[in-house]
Amino acid sequence: MATHPRATPEGPDPEEPSGPGPGLDSGPGPGSGLCLVTGAGGYIGGRLVPELLDTGRSVRCLARTPANLRDYPWADRVEVVKGDVTDAATLRPAFEGVEVAYYLVHSLGSGHDFEETDRRAARTFAEEARAAGVRRIVYLGGLTPQGVPERELSPHLRSRAEVGRILLDSGVPTTVLRAAVVIGSGSASFEMLRYLTERLPVMLTPSWVRTHVQPIAVRDVLRYLVGSADMPPDVSRAFDVGGPDVLTYRDMMIEYAAVAGLPKRLIVSVPMLTPGLSSHWIGLVTPVPAGLARPLAESLRYEVVCAEHDIAEYVPDPPGSPIPFGRALTLALQRIQEAKVTTRWSSASLPGAPSDPLPTDPDWAGGSLYTDERERTVDAPPETLWKVVEGIGGQNGWYSFPLAWAVRGWLDRLVGGVGLRRGRRDAQRLRVGDALDFWRVEEIERGSLLRLRAEMRLPGLAWLEMRSERDEEGRTRYRQRALFHPRGLAGQLYWWSVAPFHAVVFGGMARKIARTAERAAAGEPVAPGDGPAAARSGDVPARAGEAPPRG
Repeated sequence: MATHPRATPEGPDPEEPSGPGPGLDSGPGPGSGLCLVTGAGGYIGGRLVPELLDTGRSVRCLARTPANLRDYPWADRVEVVKGDVTDAATLRPAFEGVEVAYYLVHSLGSGHDFEETDRRAARTFAEEARAAGVRRIVYLGGLTPQGVPERELSPHLRSRAEVGRILLDSGVPTTVLRAAVVIGSGSASFEMLRYLTERLPVMLTPSWVRTHVQPIAVRDVLRYLVGSADMPPDVSRAFDVGGPDVLTYRDMMIEYAAVAGLPKRLIVSVPMLTPGLSSHWIGLVTPVPAGLARPLAESLRYEVVCAEHDIAEYVPDPPGSPIPFGRALTLALQRIQEAKVTTRWSSASLPGAPSDPLPTDPDWAGGSLYTDERERTVDAPPETLWKVVEGIGGQNGWYSFPLAWAVRGWLDRLVGGVGLRRGRRDAQRLRVGDALDFWRVEEIERGSLLRLRAEMRLPGLAWLEMRSERDEEGRTRYRQRALFHPRGLAGQLYWWSVAPFHAVVFGGMARKIARTAERAAAGEPVAPGDGPAAARSGDVPARAGEAPPRG
């Protein structure tokens, strides 16, 4: 494993803005009104909310599934309302009393019509914000190349530019922040850079590694977002935001290797790797699935360099900012080392992933619902068993037939799914909404129930439930239930084709979880997952956010 140099501590959270700086409120004042944050469960939104709270502002979060925010450390300090940016009826109550509205959502990867979805959502949001008398809209978009007609941009960059234009035309004073590559622990751009560099000492790379980009530290992005809330009402425009360094992607990989203490990388660019091929290449090497890697790769084809730094007139740069690229890498790696990655690129559910809640009604009439149920008595306290359950996935693996889980992960990647590489955000604790390999945490009853919803590519919907409880005689009992709702004939065929393997996969899983809890209760050393599939296959980081061991 690479030995990452430890960054000099800068307070309790070195990657985030360390308190109010120039241009930010230090407490209640003219700009301390109610802020509405969309996308609060995403990578940027989940980090922005506590920054706004720390400046004395009140925060309301708009979420399609409010329960997904309940385990965030700031959840008891905000108001959460159920709503969707495409549904005007849900936006009207959400905008009531709001002064500043943050638009941090997009439908990237949701299908070929994602541009139309983004367009409709932005228009709805803009119209309702104007009708509600919102004082300012703040939007984080993408930096676009100079001199390239919008019609020639990648669909991703084109849609980001159009959304910014729609919001600026809303009649509400709007701040559009245009950023290129965001560098921070858990960001998709950082994870792509990190895994490509760490796993490939010799790289044949696409020609886009020679294009220039201007990366920005997530810490600076958050500072600009917070400071934008207090811009004068006559300011309504887009601002380019970036760090002080203009680099090629090749330069970025070389510097990452130096900061991470890796041997020098040999990088050779070849012209035949198209964005489509690049996305599959990235998907095989990094945790970022091809569906998300493609727009990132397409965007990197263009020179994306800031044309101005006018933002500093309204949000002045404190000493040491904007943060240099190397320093941003060090801060991100420190957070990973200390397992303090508060949000990741996978924090938000992937567009197009199944989101239907588990049909818990025993008389559910939605069609077939196949189940595989296992139960075991465990010679260990329920709390010990729960620690094993909550620690599942990532480094600890899935406690059964490692090769089967590894193959399932590889197959999912081959068809454009997320595979097993997302790992865990935190090595010990889970929260509702967390990505967990190719699952998503749908429900937690701390100490008793963990329910996961599958986000792998399947011809249907799937869930996995694990329970730690006491039976009628006071003994600890482990209960496990896998559920599958097939979609059409393909779903039926899928279930019956894998059913013969359930005794090995799910039966072995129940036995091994019970045995691991018993060994832990007896004080015996327990290896992570007794040989997790992912760790053996190199598919999952060795701890939250880290690269797997080498050698």
